[in-house]
This record gives sequence, structure tokens and C-alpha cells, in this order.
Amino acid sequence: MTAPDAIFLNIAVDHDKPIPYHTQVYEALEKMITGKQLRAADRLPGEPKLCLIFGVSRPVIRQALDQLLRDGLIVRVMGKGTFVTEPKIREGLIGSLTGFHEDMVKQGYFPTSKTLKQMLITATEKIAAHLEINVGANVIEIRRVRYVNNIPIQLVTTYLPEMLCPSALHADFTHQSLYAYLSATCGIDIASGKRNIQAVLANKEEAKLLEIPLGAPLILLDSVSYDETGSPLEYYHAVHRSDRARFEVNLVRANP
Repeated sequence: MTAPDAIFLNIAVDHDKPIPYHTQVYEALEKMITGKQLRAADRLPGEPKLCLIFGVSRPVIRQALDQLLRDGLIVRVMGKGTFVTEPKIREGLIGSLTGFHEDMVKQGYFPTSKTLKQMLITATEKIAAHLEINVGANVIEIRRVRYVNNIPIQLVTTYLPEMLCPSALHADFTHQSLYAYLSATCGIDIASGKRNIQAVLANKEEAKLLEIPLGAPLILLDSVSYDETGSPLEYYHAVHRSDRARFEVNLVRANP
């Protein structure tokens, strides 16, 4: 759907301001997108028309659009035009251990999960090392696709030592948080965590489950969660759609 012309009235750049023209164009369009004057799937006017709207040259418009593209606010579709993207879902990378479910609910989303696997396995060397247990010890493996407003966002495999919460093997996590369940049912609370992040490309299974093209970029998180004593409680491996998720990091200045 093409964005209505009326919303572009009176947004020409101010040639007297000491702010670069491309910055003014970017800020105007960014404000319209985040303020939902321009909504997901709206098509922006073509570059010639944007030149007329803002009163600037085509290179200025292209520079502003390139920045919006880098920020993930728009997408270019060959032969069709430039469109506003779906807003990215915000997740805390550091400083928040509330879990995916709670993070989404706080933002007003409707999170659900589809369980692909929920079974008892024996710990491999890798799992045992992360959880600091013996190789061959019983571990609950839970593999889920996480959805936000019915859109697949994350594929996550979680490993829990069976002895910590045996009932998790049969719990239904379709509409409930794993962390909330561990706290309420098993008296286990997450106190800290360690996360590693990297960019990867979707394999065949990930592409199918997350409904994205094969080789699409994903954000991979490997995480270990700990209790107050520093003992590992959970290890998980998760891939997130990079077109729908972004991670925020809270930084605190260390004392010199």
C-alpha cells in the first residue's frame, strides 16, 4: 500500500538549519515510521517524488534512505519499491534475566511456543561442560519455536539437569515462561548468566521452522544461566531472526 500523500505535507528540509539535509530527511522519515504515521508494508514515494517533497537532490534522498535501510526501518524490493518494515522486537542481551516470554509480554506482544522436542537425554561432553555435571548424567532437552504475535522469531534448545526440576519434562510451555515455571514449581531462580553472540546463516531446518529463506542471517546466542551460588542451572542454544529481532546492551562504567 502506498503511503498517503497527506502525511508528507510541510516536511521539507529547512535550508537555514546547520543540520545536513540528508540528516533532516532521515530524521523526518524515522519519526514518521516510529510514530506509526508510516506503518509496516507502506510503500514510500519514489526518489523523484521524495526530492520534490523535501526540496533536495536525489543523492541526499539516497543517503537518507540508505541510513533507514541500515537501521532496518525500510526494505527495498526489486521492481516494486521501498517499503516500511515490521518493527523489530527488542530483547535484552545483558542486564535482563527475565526471559524471552516476560520480555515480550512487557512490550505488549503475545508470545507462544511450539514444542518440537521435550525428552530426557544423557549429557554429551559439551552439555556436561556447560552445566558442570558428569558426562552421561540425565538432562531434560526442550526444543521450541518461539512465536510473537504468531510470527516465528526464535528457535531455541534448552538443557536442564533433571535433578533440579524433574517435572519440567512434562510441563506445557506453550503459553508460559520456563523461568517462571522453574521459580514457582521448583524453587529455582536465575541470578546471573553468560551469553555469547555471533552471526550465522540459516540452515535448511532453521529456514523451514522460522519461515525464512535458506542462508538468511540469524543471530545466535549460546547462554548459561546460574543461581546465586554460581552453579549452572540451564544451558541454551538459540537462533533469532535478524530481520525481526534486535538486542540491547546496558553498559555501566567501571570504577577506575
